[in-house]
Amino acid sequence: MPDKPSSNEEEYFLKQDAELVKEMRSRLDAERKATERKSHYMKCPKCGADLKEHMISHVAVDVCPECGGVWLDAGELDLLRKVKEYRFGSLFAEIFRSLPGK
Repeated sequence: MPDKPSSNEEEYFLKQDAELVKEMRSRLDAERKATERKSHYMKCPKCGADLKEHMISHVAVDVCPECGGVWLDAGELDLLRKVKEYRFGSLFAEIFRSLPGK
């Protein structure tokens, strides 16, 4: 006849199983987040097409070849503003020249 596990043993193994499940869940959540993030990298937030980088006044901006949207990364707007202080009119002309189909 097998020995019946004590309540302390059951509690110990239940806690251990709960910790393993929690660890596995957090690992799966991290993998899902990384996969989702990778699927959105350099995609247009408006139409989902692949973004292309264009140099405008020595600043790399992301332009969508499908919808023509222009997307700026953190700090790029500040860089363009500094350029604007020195050459206001030519900055906008350069932006419009760099857009596809314009």
